[in-house]
Amino acid sequence: MAQPALRKLDQPSLGSGIKDRVWARRLRGFGPVGILAILVILVGSILPIVPGLRGCLVVLWAWLSRTPWAEIGYVRPKSWTRPILGGLVLGAAFKLAMKSIVMPLLGAPATNFAYHFLVASRAALPAIVFTMIVGAGWGEETFFRGYAFERLGKLFGSTVAAKSAIVLITSCVFAMAHYPDQGLMGAEQAVITGVVFGTVFAATGRLFAVMIAHAAFDLVAVALIFFNWESKVAHWFFR
Repeated sequence: MAQPALRKLDQPSLGSGIKDRVWARRLRGFGPVGILAILVILVGSILPIVPGLRGCLVVLWAWLSRTPWAEIGYVRPKSWTRPILGGLVLGAAFKLAMKSIVMPLLGAPATNFAYHFLVASRAALPAIVFTMIVGAGWGEETFFRGYAFERLGKLFGSTVAAKSAIVLITSCVFAMAHYPDQGLMGAEQAVITGVVFGTVFAATGRLFAVMIAHAAFDLVAVALIFFNWESKVAHWFFR
């Protein structure tokens, strides 16, 4: 006599589970629900309301859509030492190379006037450091590499040609996002960094080292401005 009652109790949870799976599939698809989710994340990535908002929206989407974390690059390393040290070295060395060699060759001025207000500004330092770590290192990489690669990968595939196209597309969009506040030179730097970070992510499928490298890149940039070392580094090789 108890079995029919048990079946009735199980039915709502079973139906709820089916609805959850259907909703998750729609979020991961490219129908109306999936496109709406993409638009919401895109709008959230454009609005500079909260540092890391774009990353939060991507994580929320991945959770609601039941997307495996590995598909957006969230792969836990066996040891954190290698990605942390490797990311710090890559990011710092990359920024110094960009500042002293690449950007001078592109004709960039020695001083980044968009962020010149940071020179010796202790008051602005905590907020900008937080933004570089959370907003740029975590948020931008989660969006421009993790999320964008997952979405475009579903459309283009996973061949070498497809991944190369995705790297170029995301790098161009990444550069466009930096143009409004940093101008042409900022966009040029962003497209190069986008290609480098995108290539590393395309080759490894792991995002944490790239996040750390991105944060280190930006923090070194902040340090150069704060201590007024920009011009000196920019003239290491070119007078």
